Amino acid sequence: VNMSIAILPMSSEYNWDPATVGLIQSSFFWGYLLTQIAGGIWADTVGGKLVLTFGVAWWSIATALTPVAAKLGLPFLLVVRAFMGIGEGVAMPAMNNLLSKWVPVAERSRSLALVYSGMYLGSVTGLAFSPLLIHKFGWPSVFYSFGSLGTVWVALWLSKAQSSPLEDPDIRPEEKRLILKNSVSKEPVKTIPWKLILSKAPVWALIVSHFCHNWGTFILLTWMPTYYNQVLKFNLTESGLFCVLPWLTMAFSANLGGWIADTLVSKGYSVTTVRKIMQTIGFLGPAFFLTQLSHVNSPALAVLCMACSQGTDAFSQSGLYSNHQDIAPRYSGVLLGLSNTAGVLAGVFGTAATGYILQHGSWDDVFKVSVGLYLVGTVVWNLFSTGEKIID
Repeated sequence: VNMSIAILPMSSEYNWDPATVGLIQSSFFWGYLLTQIAGGIWADTVGGKLVLTFGVAWWSIATALTPVAAKLGLPFLLVVRAFMGIGEGVAMPAMNNLLSKWVPVAERSRSLALVYSGMYLGSVTGLAFSPLLIHKFGWPSVFYSFGSLGTVWVALWLSKAQSSPLEDPDIRPEEKRLILKNSVSKEPVKTIPWKLILSKAPVWALIVSHFCHNWGTFILLTWMPTYYNQVLKFNLTESGLFCVLPWLTMAFSANLGGWIADTLVSKGYSVTTVRKIMQTIGFLGPAFFLTQLSHVNSPALAVLCMACSQGTDAFSQSGLYSNHQDIAPRYSGVLLGLSNTAGVLAGVFGTAATGYILQHGSWDDVFKVSVGLYLVGTVVWNLFSTGEKIID
């Protein structure tokens, strides 16, 4: 997120064309791609606490090294961005593993939405403060300041967190009983049944849907400030501040969606029905609002369309993102790693393809591709997904 803002002054300083900017933006995903499945296996076998500690420490160091790498040259910058992705790649599988250990099924959508909305609020913070830091201290300050914050988090995390209720000395006995009674088998995973996992249609529905979903999400994440700057003619500070609105909307609507999903489950609706409803909103909402962008002629309405697109997108937290724990609770980290690998491939191709499309076409073409993939995802998800446990 910091890079999506800092890339504007960086590209003018180093004379990068749109294709190079697309390459730099996508280099993060090369590393992110490498550690998705590895992070899931690691979290399911050694526990989420250690994996998340490694991830945050690693990506914080890589963030702080970014300005040094940029000065050394483009290859160094690409490597450091890929390194940052390696650290971030383990985060979501580790978080999924932790939640599957700590949260009963009836609270799953809400807890996942709450944790993931932290990522949206992180995006808000990055987008709001990066322009201010750039104006006052220059673009390198963005990477130094946010990189150093990770070390503070690691110190707190190591002293407070545990991988499961069984390892927590401070938890009350009745709370431990409640969690263990309503959660999955607690034996550590020794082997991963890859053949069984990959033979299930709902697993493939998850993988394909994750790809279709992330194509649109990652393009907006990495290119939105550029769109605001080039098309809507906002300056750097305005681009950052207006980019905040969609992320705030996502933080709010993810929690709203989580509350709605858990309420529907507690009222007796099947988990399958709830997941299908929530993910359909997560696909068709963004598709509708992106199609409206080409008909909009005021910057205010364009920002509103973006906010509504991202806001409905966040209902996916109660759709596909909650589904890993439904269908294979013991292997939820591995499964998230698997589907998020497909999601990251969408980030790699989508971010780089956007740079290419913009050199040869228009923003309308960029949005049309996203809308097409949202529609494919809707069909696949509704035909093949389930909320039932299919792998024990």
